[in-house]
Amino acid sequence: MKHISIISIALATFLLIGCNNKADSGSGHNDDNASAEKMEQGEEGHNEEKGVVELTNQQVETIGLEMKPLEKRSLGNTIKVTGQLELFPQDRANISPFVGGNVRSINVIEGDKVNKGQVLAYLEHPDIISMQQEFQEKNDELLFLKQDYERKQTLYDKGVSSGREFQMAQSKFRSTTSSVNGLRSKLRLLGINTDKVIQGQIFSSVPITTPITGYVDEVMVSLGDFVAPQTKMFTVSDNSEIHADFKVYEKDIRKVKVGQEIYFTVAAKPEQLLKAEIHAIGKTFESDAKALHVHADVHNEDKELLPGMYVEGRIVQDEKMAFAVPEEAIVREGEQSYVFILDQDEKKEENKLKFKMIPVNVGITDLGYVEINLPAEIAQEVKVVTKGAYTLSSEMIKSELGHDD
Repeated sequence: MKHISIISIALATFLLIGCNNKADSGSGHNDDNASAEKMEQGEEGHNEEKGVVELTNQQVETIGLEMKPLEKRSLGNTIKVTGQLELFPQDRANISPFVGGNVRSINVIEGDKVNKGQVLAYLEHPDIISMQQEFQEKNDELLFLKQDYERKQTLYDKGVSSGREFQMAQSKFRSTTSSVNGLRSKLRLLGINTDKVIQGQIFSSVPITTPITGYVDEVMVSLGDFVAPQTKMFTVSDNSEIHADFKVYEKDIRKVKVGQEIYFTVAAKPEQLLKAEIHAIGKTFESDAKALHVHADVHNEDKELLPGMYVEGRIVQDEKMAFAVPEEAIVREGEQSYVFILDQDEKKEENKLKFKMIPVNVGITDLGYVEINLPAEIAQEVKVVTKGAYTLSSEMIKSELGHDD
C-alpha cells in the first residue's frame, strides 16, 4: 500500500507539471498573437496616403498659401525686352501763364480730373488791367481814325484833298488797326472776353486753364505767389493712351517688325499679363547699350498704368497657348518636377484642406511662368498652389519623418 501511494503521488505530480507547461505554452502563443495584432494595428494607424499634406484653414492662412485654377497662358520663343511706360507728347501739358501775376485762387489739387478748358487758377496783376485799358483806348481811337480815313479817301478820290493828307490818314488807321488786333489777340490768349472789354468791362484777374483733359499731376504754386511768364504752375496728363518704350538690342533688331505684339508685366500687377502692339521702331542707336527704342501702344482703360512704371516684356515669336504656373509653384526633387493641387475629396474633414503632390512634365519658361503637362488621370479643372509650394513640401517631409519614428 505504501508503494501504491508513492506511485499515485508521483503520477499526480507529473500530470500537474504537464498541465502547467501546456498552460504556459498556450499563454505564450496568445501573447504572440496579441503582439502581432497590436503591431498590425499600429502600422495601420500610421499608414497615411503618401504625397499628401493635410492642413487646417488656420494653418493655410498662417503659411500664406495661395491657390488658383490652372489656366492657359501665351508662351513661346520670344525676344526679352525691358523699358518703361511713357506718355505721348500731346498727352502731357506743362501749364504756365503768358503774363506775370500773383496767384489769387487755386481751384484744383493733385489727382483731380480736369476737362479741356477748365480753370485751374486765377492770376491778378496791375499790368493785366493796364492792357485792357490800352485796348479800350486804342479801339476807340481806331473808330475815329477809320472815319477820318474814309472821309479823306472820298475827298482824295474827288480831287479835293491832297494825296499827303490821305496817305497820313491811311497810315495811322492801319497802324492803330494792327495795335488793336495785337491787343485783342493777347487778351484772348489770357482768356479775357474782348467784346466785354470793348463795352467797358475790366477784368482784374485772368484764368489759367488746361489745354487737355486728364489728371492734375503737380501743383507748383501757392496763394499769393508771384508767377513770372512761362513759369510752370501745373502739370496735367492724360494716361488713357499710354505707350511702352522698350529697348531692343542689336542682335534682335532684325526680328522686330511694326505690328508685332508684346506681352509685358509691371511691378504693380506682376500676376497680370498685359498686351501692347509695336507702332514705331527707332532709327538711332543708344551709344552705351547699343539698343534701339521700340514704341508700342497700350490700352489703359482702367487708368491704373502710370507713366514711369518699369516694364518687362517679350516680343512674340512662335506663340502657343499652354497650361502654365508661376515658377515658384514648381517643386523640384532631382530631375523630377512636382506641383501641389487641392484635393477635392468630398469626405475630407470640415475646416481642413488636403493637398496632393503630383509629378508634372515642364516645358517652356517665359516671363516667370512654366509650361506644365499634368498626368492623364488629373482633371484640368484643378486648383494649383501658386505660392507656398516649398513650405508644403517641407511639411510633408516632416510628417513622413515623424511616422518613421
